[in-house]
Amino acid sequence: MHIADFAAGSIGGAFGIVVGYPLDTVKVRIQTQKQFKGIWQCVVATATKEGVHGFFKGMSLPVTTVSMTSSVVFGTYRNCLQYLSKSKGAAGVHNSKLDFFLSGLAGGVAQVSVMSPGDIVKVRLQCQTESMRRGDNLLKPKYHGPIHCLLTIAREEGFRGLYRGALPLMLRDGPSFATYFLTYNILCEWLTPHGKKAPDWTGVMLAGGIAGMTGWTIGTPMDVIKARLQMDGARDVKRYKGFFHCIAETVRVEGAGVFFRSLGINCLRAFPVNMVVFVTYEFLLGFLKNNVDRVDPPTLGFE
Repeated sequence: MHIADFAAGSIGGAFGIVVGYPLDTVKVRIQTQKQFKGIWQCVVATATKEGVHGFFKGMSLPVTTVSMTSSVVFGTYRNCLQYLSKSKGAAGVHNSKLDFFLSGLAGGVAQVSVMSPGDIVKVRLQCQTESMRRGDNLLKPKYHGPIHCLLTIAREEGFRGLYRGALPLMLRDGPSFATYFLTYNILCEWLTPHGKKAPDWTGVMLAGGIAGMTGWTIGTPMDVIKARLQMDGARDVKRYKGFFHCIAETVRVEGAGVFFRSLGINCLRAFPVNMVVFVTYEFLLGFLKNNVDRVDPPTLGFE
């Protein structure tokens, strides 16, 4: 296990969540609440009713858990790459495109077990539109913060409640991370100047941003189902009997287009977030590789 990969992935993931959190809040609200008809209307309504704080509700726990899940993703990814390289039985063999795809798939699936509890807390707090401002005569928030939310879900819904939406989360992150890492490495190869082993920082930023947009294009439909299952029954009567019923009912009531309603904002958020994530990750990985005793994983090259 390469400590440098886990450390670099952890810090890079934390930076990414801070950069993208306001738009993530808007995205989740559009996916789960019919009162929001579009990005700009949601932004204005949130700012007017809740202030700037409304865009950052519940961010403290996601920063902690995303740091952990990102380290799991990047660590699993690198270790799978090394295993696949060694399995070919020849030293110095570059990983194939399939290796990058499968390693990304493994990384995305691996993070679900540690990500799901923090993710449902994030979604519940982001969708809590009640204002905590004094003098507000409207309904008061059900959850008073990330820890209170986590404990309330565990008490009211049991331990399984913390993993509600885990199946669509896995179906979102497995394929999207597979596409994400494959796209990143293909673009890095294209953007690497002749005679050099890696692209410059502008190339890393461009590759990271486009890879993020590609990954979210794949993952957005399951992201909608995940958010709806996580919010189901939080305030009112449960609407969905399970994963497949949620898909069928969503299509019946709103049409198949609803699965891509948040695609625009996902791509808008994904570019700067993943640009920051990969620049931070590659910078820290390069620094730690020179300061930590470790075995280098396969280079990001192609056959």
